Amino acid sequence: MNDYYQDLGVSRDASPEEIKRAYRKLARTLHPDVNPGPEAEEKFKKVSQAYDVLGDAAKRQSYDAGADPYGGGGAAGFGQGFSFSDIMEQFFGQAAGGRGPRQRSSRGQDGLVRLDIDLEQAVFGGERELTIETAVLCETCDGDGTQPGTGRTTCEVCKGAGEIQQVQRSFLGQVMTSRPCTACNGFGEITPSPCYDCSGNGRVRTRRTMTIRVPAGVDSGTRIHLSGEGEVGPGGGPAGDLYVELAVAPHPTFQRRGDDLHASVQVPMTAAALGTTMNLDTLDGPRDIEIKTGTQPGDTITLKGLGVTHLRSTGRGDLIIHADVRTPTRLDSEQEELLRQLAGVRGEEQPDGNLTHADNGLFGKLRGAFKTR
Repeated sequence: MNDYYQDLGVSRDASPEEIKRAYRKLARTLHPDVNPGPEAEEKFKKVSQAYDVLGDAAKRQSYDAGADPYGGGGAAGFGQGFSFSDIMEQFFGQAAGGRGPRQRSSRGQDGLVRLDIDLEQAVFGGERELTIETAVLCETCDGDGTQPGTGRTTCEVCKGAGEIQQVQRSFLGQVMTSRPCTACNGFGEITPSPCYDCSGNGRVRTRRTMTIRVPAGVDSGTRIHLSGEGEVGPGGGPAGDLYVELAVAPHPTFQRRGDDLHASVQVPMTAAALGTTMNLDTLDGPRDIEIKTGTQPGDTITLKGLGVTHLRSTGRGDLIIHADVRTPTRLDSEQEELLRQLAGVRGEEQPDGNLTHADNGLFGKLRGAFKTR
């Protein structure tokens, strides 16, 4: 089990205020916005987890007793995840022993936003600015929730306990139970002068802009995880995480299938018969392709390594060009006569009209191309 006290640099008998101050000091130093890098990010996660446990009275009590602070098991042998106080709470509400005052700070919520990118960014990656509306630490009170120069007073109703105890009769006899104090909402303290800017919540909503890196090879539905970039928690608690879901916009020329890109090029009938070289604009710039003599409708030309970057490995997919052979629909008299002469030379004035299997024609070629991609 992690030593959360060591992670925050406090003693085991540190007060809640000492724990909060230690966390804030470390969070400012290790936050990814201030200190980017994997090592600082990992330390920031450890500090945030330590504060999540030690900043909560119930989790801290469980941790100090040697149990899992997240409810993974009991410390006194009452079975996995159960204790005597849990059993009493099932019968009488809040356990007789009480859980102490509520903590004002807690971890913020995770966020999920959508980011539209174009195909070029999905293929090559890059940086994008993202503006989000979120909860950030109140600068006026530094997350404390009180107006600067003021403080909190102990609740006179519960005397700082955060709960009210009372005796109830049951089939087991008289049982001492407790419930949250309604005067202080279970915090044990009253805030006479809440912060004007955040109304005592320790955070305010605002719009902020950040720069994120889009990895090469992403696709629609890919999520980028940004640790600690979500909402700041109530009472200046640690921020949640932010997830950015990407949506790749359709491209007017290229269609993506896996890590391959597909496009069509119109080839005149004469060029398909005689062969030629064509210059095409790809995502990597102009490229020459060879139209071989006798190219048929649906034939493909593959340009290796001009497709989408592989997301989790090296290399790229291919760019596959489909030949769209066009037959002329309007001929002048000279062109028509030349074609008739060609047909006569080739003996094609009257085609035989015999049917063939569909797989031998255009549709078979197209179907075969899509099966193998």
